[in-house]
Amino acid sequence: MPLSRVAFLACLLILPTFAGCPCRSYDRSYTAPTTDEVLEHLATRRAGLTSFKAESQMDYWIGKDRFRGTVLVMGMVGAKVRMNALRPDEAVAADLACDGVNFVFVDQMNNCVLMGPCNEESIAALLRVPLAPDDFLYLALGATPVIEGAQGQVRWDDKHGREVVELEAPGGMKQTIILDGRDGKKTWDVLRSEVKGADGKVIWTTDHTDYQVVKDAQGVSLRVPGKINIKTPAEKSDLLVDWGKREINLELPEGAFLLDAPPVAMCGQKAP
Repeated sequence: MPLSRVAFLACLLILPTFAGCPCRSYDRSYTAPTTDEVLEHLATRRAGLTSFKAESQMDYWIGKDRFRGTVLVMGMVGAKVRMNALRPDEAVAADLACDGVNFVFVDQMNNCVLMGPCNEESIAALLRVPLAPDDFLYLALGATPVIEGAQGQVRWDDKHGREVVELEAPGGMKQTIILDGRDGKKTWDVLRSEVKGADGKVIWTTDHTDYQVVKDAQGVSLRVPGKINIKTPAEKSDLLVDWGKREINLELPEGAFLLDAPPVAMCGQKAP
């Protein structure tokens, strides 16, 4: 019997639900969407997210050392982020606060501090992954930022049942977004989002898995990923997050994003 026929029968009889099976095919259960329709859907998802508070298990960095442990996270649209990385005894190993304008990072392990404007490098101070604070919030909750001025096309991946959105901005940046279309447009979960610079090099990639339904503070049901994996090849870095309990779109006190810098040396410098 030819090998191709053996593989075909195995696919039909033994592995009918295996995602990589070469004989599995998905048809769209809805009219093919336009690029504008997909971009509107993504914008609506972002607009529906304002804040969150969560406990997570992360692979993260403190200085040159990598750890895996509990990280408490709060975020609010407007570049407001607070993260507490905990040691096994639940003492704070590192504390990061972005108040919307500036950030303070306190490295308790090395008794040093970093300060500066709140931007993508603020998040990188702890997680070694440079992301704008609001982009981190969106990715954490299953949405994705979209490159400015993007235009492009949408194609159907019938092997996996996915919408593949390929975008390009006027400056040459490119983005590929993959949405799960197997259950129709009622989910359109973001499975992957990847941004490349004009030079073709990947800036960041994020993969979302284990989607689940969580009700926000107003009782609205939202689909959010249980795990995310963000990679930034230029920094040779990645961030693995297993999300625990999450509260979404809740009121958070402004003071939660403020942190006083202790009188210690700047990280990377010797104490006077």
